Amino acid sequence: MSGDPLRTAADTMHDVRERCVWTQQIDHRALVPYLVEESAELIDAVEEGTRAELREELGDLLWQVLFHAEIASRDPDDPFDIDDVARGLTEKMVRRHPHVFAGEVAETPEQVLVLWNAAKAAEKHERTSVLDGVSQRMPSLALAQKLLGRASQVGVEAEPVEQPRTEAELGDALLGLVATARRNGWDAERALRERLRELQEQIRDAERA
Repeated sequence: MSGDPLRTAADTMHDVRERCVWTQQIDHRALVPYLVEESAELIDAVEEGTRAELREELGDLLWQVLFHAEIASRDPDDPFDIDDVARGLTEKMVRRHPHVFAGEVAETPEQVLVLWNAAKAAEKHERTSVLDGVSQRMPSLALAQKLLGRASQVGVEAEPVEQPRTEAELGDALLGLVATARRNGWDAERALRERLRELQEQIRDAERA
């Protein structure tokens, strides 16, 4: 095995795929539930775990990436491996950080974001809507935050109902809204999802105008 720990991990994944009968029958779709679970466990480790737990969960998530790349390397029509993934990632990050690699100047986080968005827009020039690339499988609150950001790009705004002063107070307000839903027999998740569908229609209408 190589002395490079990342290469050793990739080689280990290759050997497991070669010799483990359970691993051999897993495809990309079958692996998705494990990716979701490992991502959730990493979030738990970030928010309330120990340093050792964080290190372990990062490793588990890395294993998922290596697993998907190993599966992809055996595709008969369009194979790619972890080296291709890493190469593409490096190229993209260099493009999106011109203030680090290409002589641009960004002295504030806001200026960095402008450069990042410009580079991203250049990469995604084939996209025709600000909604392109937004996954509908995101948790509804994360999706709401993402969609509100995209909505602002086309002049669509949602009025805030409450003004919590801290993130903790925001958590209280959100929990209170869910309590209200429960008291009235409403489905809070469905309510937000339906409102997000309306928001996406508002965004499309604004783009067509």
